[in-house]
Amino acid sequence: MSKKLPWIILAVMALWALAGLRAPKDKSGFDTVDFGRLPVLLNGRLQPLDSVARNSLLIMRTRRSVSYEETDAGGKKVRRRLAATPWLMEVMMRPEVADTRPTFRIDNPQLRDLFGLPGDPGKHYFSWNDLAPKVMEFDKEAQRAGKVEGKVRSTFERAAVQLHQGLILYQRLKNSLQTEDTHDFAADLKAFQAAAKPGLKAFAASHGSSDFDQDALRSMAGYLQRYEQVSRMAYPLMIPPADPVKDPTGWRSVGDSLLDPVREIISGVGNGEPAKVPEQIQWQPELGLWAAMSTAYHNNEPAVFNAALSGYRQRLASILPEAVAKGRNEYVYNQWEPFYRSTIVYVLTFLVGCGSWFAWFRPLNRTALLLLWLAFALHTAGMLYRIVLEGRPPVTNLYSSAVFVGWGAVCIGLILESKFRNSIGVVMAAAVGFTTQIIAFNLSESGDTMEMMRAVLDSNFWLTVHVITITIGYSAVFVAGFLAILYIVRGVFTRSLDDATRRSVESMVYGVICFATFFSFVGTVTGGIWADQSWGRFWGWDVKENGALLIVLWCAILLHARWAGLVKGRGLMNLAIGGNIVTAFSWFGVNMLGVGLHSYGFMDAAFKWLMIFIVSQLALIGVGLLPLTSWASFRRIGNAPTRGGGKRAHAGAGA
Repeated sequence: MSKKLPWIILAVMALWALAGLRAPKDKSGFDTVDFGRLPVLLNGRLQPLDSVARNSLLIMRTRRSVSYEETDAGGKKVRRRLAATPWLMEVMMRPEVADTRPTFRIDNPQLRDLFGLPGDPGKHYFSWNDLAPKVMEFDKEAQRAGKVEGKVRSTFERAAVQLHQGLILYQRLKNSLQTEDTHDFAADLKAFQAAAKPGLKAFAASHGSSDFDQDALRSMAGYLQRYEQVSRMAYPLMIPPADPVKDPTGWRSVGDSLLDPVREIISGVGNGEPAKVPEQIQWQPELGLWAAMSTAYHNNEPAVFNAALSGYRQRLASILPEAVAKGRNEYVYNQWEPFYRSTIVYVLTFLVGCGSWFAWFRPLNRTALLLLWLAFALHTAGMLYRIVLEGRPPVTNLYSSAVFVGWGAVCIGLILESKFRNSIGVVMAAAVGFTTQIIAFNLSESGDTMEMMRAVLDSNFWLTVHVITITIGYSAVFVAGFLAILYIVRGVFTRSLDDATRRSVESMVYGVICFATFFSFVGTVTGGIWADQSWGRFWGWDVKENGALLIVLWCAILLHARWAGLVKGRGLMNLAIGGNIVTAFSWFGVNMLGVGLHSYGFMDAAFKWLMIFIVSQLALIGVGLLPLTSWASFRRIGNAPTRGGGKRAHAGAGA
């Protein structure tokens, strides 16, 4: 049974991992899956509405779904969960219901006081209706906070700016398809189209005569004013290009698509030529389908909604098949969440691997290794999926760098485990994989992680050669640092660091540092070549360049100290943990300085966590410097009799 158990556990976890590929079921009758797959243009890239919904919720709520309480038929309060796409459908087409959902997260007590919210520390989420009475007053406070430089903002000012961004985003979403006070978009659209022709004729007549139909002009002007609001506030561009062959990226907002035919005629009036109002004003057919969906959803008519949705999807598939495929593929990626699932498996791997040091080593070690391969497969699948969706190398921003650093560390961990089979490579890989995925998740809270590249970074060749190379260097330094942490924690607090384990960890750290030195050096040099091509100079002592150089120098110091005999096993471990600090500063710290040509990922909120990490590494170094008589494993080894009757020395464990 002990031989079959690892494979049984692997099969169960693999089935759980693949279960995410199933499309979710919605009991409402509305085809929320197909709606979430619909492509739109936002932030310069095509993405499904499901991505718009998820990224918007991350900004407003730091979660990808909305949980709320409601009273069931029996008068009992029940907890419900609203997924991202159904939430977006409510916001766009039934905003009076969306306004009651607890969409906005507010933790800051000063913000709570400003809005007059309850001070219950267990309540973090509030609805638009909770905030609406004080929105105007808050807007002034948020604008004042926004003028303060990011690095010196107070906690309240940062929270105010973040909430203000979420409130603006929410209002834009509510007015992306129709004005938020619209209850029957299909009827409004027909009325506007009926009023446009007589209104335009009245407008043309008003420029040449005082005899014109003022009511017709007034009626059209009212609709123009309403749809101008949609044009101005729209967030995603939801109407496909009229001519996909000539202009495949020419997506427009619903408001612009409604107004452009009228604007074109109005712009010709008063230019000295006779005004011409065509017999038939041409609007894109997609407008009618969107309007039908909106009205059917608002009136709770699933069959009508699904029919209009099917018609719209079929039309898109006939004119923009690649866009439809892109939306469908990204929707599958969103639902599967391979990085989240790999994180869960990494945690389980870590626990099983640690357990193998205390009992049932062989079955637990085999189980941990199989689970690590599963987590690595999920991690790799997620990266490959992103590469295909973006058409870019795996590292394009801070989020993807965190994902790749973890992936590289797991690769190294698998190699180490295949050679030593002592669970150290497994535990280290799982720990780094889990940690980097948590970092990546927190970086994703700013919204879209597949945003368009900055112009200077828009080079697939250099993104591949430089960024990936230097990121592999980051991975290797962190691997060495986490191996050193395992060495010190096991040595000081447990009796499991025997002589053979100690020597194997020291060999691992030394080999990984050699690997890290090579990739960090090559990455730094290729970065200089890229800088020469982009900015006309190889090296300019920019803060990011200095950070990259620090990693190379630290690795060189570590190797020279080892070669010269200045440090032994314990000293090597402490220097390797110091590499974690240097690499974390180069990776994140220089971006937080907010200066330099490489400051692409400034996040003042992350400063606290960087400082906590640095302090934790310094504390571990302090533990590593404790006298060997304080190490539990040294006391075990030091007091163990040798075959000759003496006591075995803890060779190589000195400083």
